[in-house]
Amino acid sequence: MGRFSILVGDITQSDAEAIVNAANESLLGGSGVDGAIHRAAGPELLAECRTLHGCPTGQAKLTKGYQLKARYVLHTPGPVWQGGEHDEAALLASCYRSCLQLAEENGIQSVDFPCISTGVFGYPAAQAASVSLRAIMDFLRDHDTPQQVRVVCHTEEAAKVLRQMYNFWFAGTKADRL
Repeated sequence: MGRFSILVGDITQSDAEAIVNAANESLLGGSGVDGAIHRAAGPELLAECRTLHGCPTGQAKLTKGYQLKARYVLHTPGPVWQGGEHDEAALLASCYRSCLQLAEENGIQSVDFPCISTGVFGYPAAQAASVSLRAIMDFLRDHDTPQQVRVVCHTEEAAKVLRQMYNFWFAGTKADRL
């Protein structure tokens, strides 16, 4: 297995050193992945998130994982889809880069991402896949840490979209295969 992979699973059961929470700006829990991570981590996660005083869209903050298998949670508020003309792509790419940068700064060797903003925030899956893959692969090409990055999709359908986009952008060149 290379440094990057796509799989189907429950991110709250991830054995990565850090998982990414597709959060809202308050960082105080919500629906979808955000709610699932908060429930699985236990009340200590919410207590720590309260001390962070939120996070702007496209940025990231780090907490402990508490009752999760993952040691850390990287929280990043993704953009709400507004038709694609409100800097959504730049903000979504920034979510991935910010998480990876924070992981590198903290020596975190493995990170699992969900498909940020594709749930209740309404970002179209194919566009989100293109943006996220480019951000991840560009970062991995230029940095040694983290050593492993996975996108953990909740459904096989979401994984299929990501795999197709990966094959479209990266399958042709060995330099991009990490």
